[in-house]
Amino acid sequence: MRTPSLPADVASEIRRAADAATAHHREALVSRMEKAVAAYERGRYQEAARYGTELVREVRTVPAVRRIAGFAAYRLGRWRDAARHLEAYTKLSGDPDALPALMDSLRALGRHSKVAQAWTELRRAAADADVLAEARIVAAGSLADRGQLPEAIELLASAGAARPLRNPSDRHLRQWYALADLFERAGDLPRARELFGRVAQVDPEAYDVAERLDALGPARARRSRRPRRGSWQVPNGPFQGAK
Repeated sequence: MRTPSLPADVASEIRRAADAATAHHREALVSRMEKAVAAYERGRYQEAARYGTELVREVRTVPAVRRIAGFAAYRLGRWRDAARHLEAYTKLSGDPDALPALMDSLRALGRHSKVAQAWTELRRAAADADVLAEARIVAAGSLADRGQLPEAIELLASAGAARPLRNPSDRHLRQWYALADLFERAGDLPRARELFGRVAQVDPEAYDVAERLDALGPARARRSRRPRRGSWQVPNGPFQGAK
């Protein structure tokens, strides 16, 4: 399979950041970034993370380099590395699109005050609806982790996450699922069943919704479970969603 070419502006940024290197080495860095992109797009996150780490050592000020290193680490559950690179990417680029993954990494590290701070920053930024929705899900999960279930439910519900829709997008399914999980953890099983059922009606294979509905049963309580880390909808490609 052919290695994809980089966007011209990314290749130029890498060459500029390595201006003290030889022309041959600058092109080698561009080639390494191409390999990182190819590995990421094929789901070889270990390989993408290795290339990304090597690139960060030499051209750490290039936003795209920190982005791919961060998302590869996120895919691997390396929360500390993911948080470090994605925070750098956000500061370098000024783009809020990676903030949900950054928040989720910080949440996994137990740094809930940083999650709240990032959520506040994102609400002030010009983020699109998908990014804002994903970040809200993470922020609600962070509240729930600290035992603030009513506040977590309110954060999602007040933004319309429970609203029934005729043609829901993936964003709406994820919000229904997240809110159902919170209702279940709070002991409101009827609301949990309703929302899990709504997800299953649209997509019976979404997430583990069939298992969740089956485990709830018609009137059987069950132990609450903590949402999985790394649940943010990561872009399929390292440049998807970037401005």
